Order: sequence, then C-alpha cells, then structure tokens
Amino acid sequence: MKSVARLVACIVLCYGIAAAGAWSTFPSIPTWYAGLVKPAWTPPNWVFPVVWNILYGLMALSLWLLWDKTAPSPERKRAITLFLAQLVLNALWSPVFFAWHYVWAALAIIVAMIVLVVLTIRTAWPINRWAALLLVPYLLWISYASTLNAGIGIMNPR
Repeated sequence: MKSVARLVACIVLCYGIAAAGAWSTFPSIPTWYAGLVKPAWTPPNWVFPVVWNILYGLMALSLWLLWDKTAPSPERKRAITLFLAQLVLNALWSPVFFAWHYVWAALAIIVAMIVLVVLTIRTAWPINRWAALLLVPYLLWISYASTLNAGIGIMNPR
C-alpha cells in the first residue's frame, strides 16, 4: 500500500501543479494570448493541454520511481530535490507568462527549468534510468516552449 500511496501523492502533486497552471492560463487564452503575434512554429491551442497532460503523467511516474523504486542515497535525495525545484519553476511559469504578461521573466524561468531538468536527468540516470528517461519528453517540450516564449517576446515588443 505504501507504494500505491506514494504513486498517488506524485500524481496529485504533478497534476495539482498542472491545475494551478491551467487556472492562471485559461483566462488569458481568448484575450491577451489571442492578440499576440506568434512564431510560425506555434502549434494550435488544443495541442498544449494534450501534451501537458501527458508530460505531467510522465513526470509523476518519474518522481515515483525516484521516491519509491530507488534505494535511499545522497544521489536519490539530490535527484528528488532537483525535480521538486524544477516543479516550483514550472508552477511559476504560467502565472508569470499568462496572468502577469511578463514574457521575458517567463523566459528566464523556463531557461532555469531546462537547466534543472537536465541536472535532474543527469543525477537520476545512474540510479534509475527509467526515471531519467521519463523526463526526456518534458525536456524536449520545454526546450521547444522556450523558443515560443522567446519568439513571442521578440515579436511583441512592449
């Protein structure tokens, strides 16, 4: 039961961050975001919630593998700490970008997220390769999202 409880906790944590992000994002989609000039590589709006729901599930599984299926060690503690640090930045990005319209601050946050996810993957790799691999799609997506963020900043000067 302990393993199931940990899995549920990881799912609740990750999808709780997703819900908070959606709460700060959705009001701006038809208003502020709709009025922005966007890069040509911007996908349709429906793609974002689909991709993010998959990614949050993979992130929850990664965290669970580190927490429940990896032997306690300083490396495991570091990997979990890095994971949680990037999750905090993940939670900050949506309100900074969508609610407060601070495009350049959001870019700084997402770049820091990329660094922390790379460090998380690097730290997790020797102790739980599946936990590390599950974060690769997330790393690819936020790297792509950072180009959208930067493009929007460049194309919509204040």
